Amino acid sequence: MKKLIRAAGLSLALLLTSLPFSTVAEAPSIKQETPADALHSFSTDSGQVLKPFAIGPGLINLSPADEFSTYQWGLKNDGEFRLVELQSKFQSVDGVYNGLRSGTGIGIPKPGPGDYESKVTKAVAGIDIDIQPAWELYDKAENKRSVVVAIIDTGIDINHQELKNSIWTNPGEINGDGIDNDGNGFVDDIHGWNFFSGNNKVFTGNEDSHGTHAAGTIGAARGAFGIAGITDNNYVKIMPLKALGGKEGIGTPQAVIQAIRYAEANGASICNLSMGTSSYSEELAQTIKNSPMLFVVSCGNGGISGLGYDTDVNPVYPASLPYDNVIAVANILFDGSLSKDSNYGAASVDIAAPGSYILSTIPNNGYGFMSGTSMAAPMVTGVAAMLYSYRTDIPLSDVKQILLNSSRKLDTLNGKVLSGGLLDAYGALTWQ
Repeated sequence: MKKLIRAAGLSLALLLTSLPFSTVAEAPSIKQETPADALHSFSTDSGQVLKPFAIGPGLINLSPADEFSTYQWGLKNDGEFRLVELQSKFQSVDGVYNGLRSGTGIGIPKPGPGDYESKVTKAVAGIDIDIQPAWELYDKAENKRSVVVAIIDTGIDINHQELKNSIWTNPGEINGDGIDNDGNGFVDDIHGWNFFSGNNKVFTGNEDSHGTHAAGTIGAARGAFGIAGITDNNYVKIMPLKALGGKEGIGTPQAVIQAIRYAEANGASICNLSMGTSSYSEELAQTIKNSPMLFVVSCGNGGISGLGYDTDVNPVYPASLPYDNVIAVANILFDGSLSKDSNYGAASVDIAAPGSYILSTIPNNGYGFMSGTSMAAPMVTGVAAMLYSYRTDIPLSDVKQILLNSSRKLDTLNGKVLSGGLLDAYGALTWQ
């Protein structure tokens, strides 16, 4: 039986603020463009498919040259964000009466507005990754290391205005000549490879929204267009490796393994894996364990109930692999609480990062909100790359512990993640 990998789903409701962007929600079927008013819970544990785990405003002064940076609450949270959810006051039993209307048209009335109540979740200022002082430190540093980040996901729109200068280029390949110039077994792999379809097309259209969104969080051009990415694209480059695809955004462990090996062979040091499955693959586990790379992995968005669960008890792979080179990431909400659909684990999940209503890039020069641990993982990946580039005195093996030790401790995360803390970019860059 073919083993498959997939992403986790989420639940959430309505934004109070009217937003000029696409609202993109991630489901286990990776329907990445679900409207906000149609969000609901999805089952996430059907077989061994690897899928993406994917649903904001910040201060205007975060990055004034980026038109939409005011919505990037995960980078700078001013406390103005609001989430409004409509919740039923009572258990729904509508289905009991389906089909019981009489021929006269008389029947049981449908629930009205009085049957629902709204729940408002308010942002708390300062619940963010504290990126501004980290940028200031990084920009002043004279010596910085070049870092290649592999994003193994759906594809990435490498021509997006925010991303085109952040994409890795294979120095040993000549574009379009139909020859494997560097002899690595891949013809014209100028900007990576598509392991889902077996070609060099790392972007295939709207099915690649998920990977494009992750790439924007990590490497969108700062001070140029719509949003600000965490890293400096002069030093950090993104290697697009498409291993998930199709309408459901799924892929096999074998495709992910091939992508990992390609990333290793072509100079990547950090790898973002916003995906997961409840089924264990020994070959994938060993590939990650024996890799010299650091893996940042989303820990999943709960099960059929829409509620996150304890992965110490019910593991999600590859996030639950107990290796020193794996960082498992949970999704924190803008009020400082763990998102209700985020998985957690005092031993198996390492750190939390902003992951709900994250604004980032989507195909065709677009911008959209997505939520889930899939959005939290790239936050950690971006800061890991920034830290490794900035701290030229440390080995890659130190990055994980610095990120965990420097995280901002929150009571809401105590007993939920190993570090008990929220990702802190400035704290990481100044950790001694």
